[in-house]
Amino acid sequence: MSFPIERAGPSQVETLCAIERKAVQLFRGHPAWPSYAAMSIPPELLHQAIDRGLVWAALDGAGEPVGFVWLDADLADGAIGVAEIDVLPEYGRRGIGAALLEHACAWARAAGYRRMDLGTLADVPWNAPFYAKHGFATVAKDDPSFAFARQRDRENGFPDSLRVFMSRALPPPAFGEWTVWPAPAKLNLFLRIVGRRADGYHELQTVFRLLDWGDEVRLRVRDDGLIRRTRDVPDVPESADLVVRAARLLQERTGTPLGVDVEVDKRIPVGGGLGGGSSDAATVLVALNQLWQLGLDQDALAELGRRLGADVPVFVRGRSAWAEGIGEQLTPLALPPRHYVVLDPREPVSTAALFQAPELTRNASRATISSFASGETTENAFAPVVRARHPRVAAALDWLGGFGQARLSGSGGCVFLELRSLERAQAVARQCPAAFTAHVATGVDVSPLHEASARHRGAT
Repeated sequence: MSFPIERAGPSQVETLCAIERKAVQLFRGHPAWPSYAAMSIPPELLHQAIDRGLVWAALDGAGEPVGFVWLDADLADGAIGVAEIDVLPEYGRRGIGAALLEHACAWARAAGYRRMDLGTLADVPWNAPFYAKHGFATVAKDDPSFAFARQRDRENGFPDSLRVFMSRALPPPAFGEWTVWPAPAKLNLFLRIVGRRADGYHELQTVFRLLDWGDEVRLRVRDDGLIRRTRDVPDVPESADLVVRAARLLQERTGTPLGVDVEVDKRIPVGGGLGGGSSDAATVLVALNQLWQLGLDQDALAELGRRLGADVPVFVRGRSAWAEGIGEQLTPLALPPRHYVVLDPREPVSTAALFQAPELTRNASRATISSFASGETTENAFAPVVRARHPRVAAALDWLGGFGQARLSGSGGCVFLELRSLERAQAVARQCPAAFTAHVATGVDVSPLHEASARHRGAT
């Protein structure tokens, strides 16, 4: 019987936690048992990892998880870690753990990681000896790369004498193999329309905040010059797809003979005001500039991005920013650490329709960076229009507003709440009504795309 491996979904959190609790029973009687018995997976952290595409599940014939692997992408020095890998005891010795491990290593390699790290037990057959069979080698405990893991062990009362750390080198993808790149979401922390230009475009002021969560773009370089989308997108013909248009624009601009296969794992809601399509296009520009070895600088890529859409340049440049003009005049902005509950009301909103709305305010006074920094400027010009025309978005704003100042992002329909505490954000998200979908995200200073670009450069 085969056990297909697929990305885990939020609805599987409880099932995966139950798998871990059953698997840990195998350690009864081992000196590590007291520590294992006292610890369990925090469901909200697992949910967040699933939201970021860092968890895969092996499924039985009925589509139910029988094992899973969870990766930790918060390590330094181009490494990624195995946070957890578990298989139901009754499904042991069927190669499921090995398949999960190899699947995770293949994804990490495609994402530009140079090393997979983990902490395990030396004297348990399905721990260190198992990993050794799959290319992992024991490393010194005093390696600085494992300082945080050892500190976490101490905090959890795990005996240091029982722990062994192991690493496996991951070779860079070869020409023609799939590579993986993030396309982060953004929030508009405020948005004003301050005028209209002679060409019909609206003059805006806004602050773009990049997040640590978003879509995933997969690219496979071709040597025949073809640019292909390998997955159909409902209601979006290939010629109109921004990722295809971005690749073709870059190809035309440079005359490269190379092509690419492209597919997108969508997590950012379409029509949600989170910049999903623009971010996907920016990721294609930045990644193909590197994969095709074109050598264009950031200014040139941002200008190409501007031709695709006003929001594309901020994703190309990879910094949260104060924006003016039609959104392309960017001033990098240092923003304080914050966490966000992003609520998807599951009601797409048309940006074009909002810009055409007669009741839209188009002549607001200009804001200043200081007025934004003081908290005085937080409104979104589209919010009154969206509230009146989209009842589900209005309901989401009302529900989330019960916990603080809920705001619309961009032209909607997603709404968000800014919080100082990750724990508080997770607590709010846990209470999300079934009518909506909640994501917990963190604002970042450097785009995950730029971090991935550095990884891929380091891997070559």
